[in-house]
Amino acid sequence: MTTHKIALIPGDGIGTAVTESAVAVARAAGAVLETTTFPWSCDHYLQTGKMMPEDGIETLRGFDAIFLGAVGWPAKVPDSVSLHGLLLPIRKAFVQYANIRPHRLLPGVEGPLKTRDFDILCIRENTEGEYSGAGGRVHVGTPDEVAVETSIFTRAGVERIIRFGFEQAMRRRGKLASVTKSNAQKYSMVFWDEITDRLAAEYPQVEVTHYHIDAMCARMVMAPESLDVVVASNLFGDILTDLGAAIQGGLGFAASANINPDRSAPSMFEPVHGSAPDIAHLGIANPMAAIWSVAMMLDHLGEAATAARIMAAMEAVTAQGIGTVPGRDKTDDITKAVLAALEGKA
Repeated sequence: MTTHKIALIPGDGIGTAVTESAVAVARAAGAVLETTTFPWSCDHYLQTGKMMPEDGIETLRGFDAIFLGAVGWPAKVPDSVSLHGLLLPIRKAFVQYANIRPHRLLPGVEGPLKTRDFDILCIRENTEGEYSGAGGRVHVGTPDEVAVETSIFTRAGVERIIRFGFEQAMRRRGKLASVTKSNAQKYSMVFWDEITDRLAAEYPQVEVTHYHIDAMCARMVMAPESLDVVVASNLFGDILTDLGAAIQGGLGFAASANINPDRSAPSMFEPVHGSAPDIAHLGIANPMAAIWSVAMMLDHLGEAATAARIMAAMEAVTAQGIGTVPGRDKTDDITKAVLAALEGKA
């Protein structure tokens, strides 16, 4: 068995509990993990003035993958500080330009829509666009104060994420939906559309459709079964994937992967439900998103069979109604049920 070196960043709030669950399930499924835990979090920031140390990126570079529990505790540290101090630097430094989020209903999970018939893979550009951090403020605190935030879209950045979307569509049902707002944003989004159309010629097997972000939000609610792979910019992808989590039963099932496709640096895997400070002390966080994320991590690391075992165990547990209602089941009970399913005792 291959041993995988994994950096664990449990982070804040419920991140610690769901990370423990995910690692326990991965090991029970047969994964051989050599883990190192880093205490980088909002508490770490309050103690040191940094979300992670100056050499944090270089420390992480030697790992095969990174698993992040959750980051943020707004009552202690502004989200703009925690996000720009940990998550975004990791994504950018390791060129994790493809954020992947699967949206489908697990057995036994009731979503808000009438249909269960959807399986959407959202691909979000993860390192530039609207979250590039280019901008500033002048005349702060005066009536003349100005704030500028500039989106950055490079040809290389847009081309690689759209090409990644085409490659995913080739592996699935051969449909790609590209999301922009090019009727209003006549430079960056028209640029995105042009690159999509140019790349489409290289993938004649893939059916390409263009949507505006508002129309796509409506389609994900009204006709989610019509969608296969959806590719969008950093901001639009962020919005759509929260909507995707909602239609798949809630943030407790929101798994994600931050992928470096050429594997020149580690990729990072995380549930995207947030740190949930309001319930962090109650022991009721749903670990399913973290367990799904660890399955994605193992699949990325070449452990497809182990990842499939984890997904099958999760589906067996939710089919029994365990972990399907927010707040009803304890984190430990859901985890124990998945472990039992892996052992064939469910």
